[in-house]
Amino acid sequence: MSTSMPARPAASVALVLALVATLGACGDLHAPDSRAGAASTPPAAPSPSAPGASPYVEPGAGDGAPHYNENNAYRREGDMAPAHEKDAQREADRIRPVIERLWERRKWDPATVRTALLRLGYEEERVTKDGRRLGGTLTVTGMSPRWKDDGYVTPEGTRVALRVHDDACVSGFVQKSNFEVRANGPYPETGCFEPPYGH
Repeated sequence: MSTSMPARPAASVALVLALVATLGACGDLHAPDSRAGAASTPPAAPSPSAPGASPYVEPGAGDGAPHYNENNAYRREGDMAPAHEKDAQREADRIRPVIERLWERRKWDPATVRTALLRLGYEEERVTKDGRRLGGTLTVTGMSPRWKDDGYVTPEGTRVALRVHDDACVSGFVQKSNFEVRANGPYPETGCFEPPYGH
């Protein structure tokens, strides 16, 4: 009796190993070395055009887009002096209950909000056409238009801004869905009001 094994299982094992090695290399690109027997060279450093992190990302750059900080500078509020920040917070604490009461009563039109805030002793801010302030500290206006579906819509509601100091403001809004009142530094282009997105 013969004890030798048929060659067929050995060929099958060799075929499976070759198949595994081939599939394991999927996705790898291999360039043939034209110098037979030459020592392999280390891979080259990635080219500057290779995908990856942008070389232009600034520290603290939000979503990492190039020039994020520069492009969004208009949306950063200015710093407030500590004493002025306390003053602004004190005024925000005076305004918040009035805005909340109006919201609960479903009164968010500019005329009603203006009347309620003037009762707190504020005076409406007056500005010349060229932007020079003439007096007063309170600005009450309708909501800003927003893009919705295929055009701009202006939601019901009112925006409020109070200039407490040159470097300290209170801003807020009241509308059907919610309200907000907060102390903030002024914005470079829009004063006490937070600017809209999309510059």
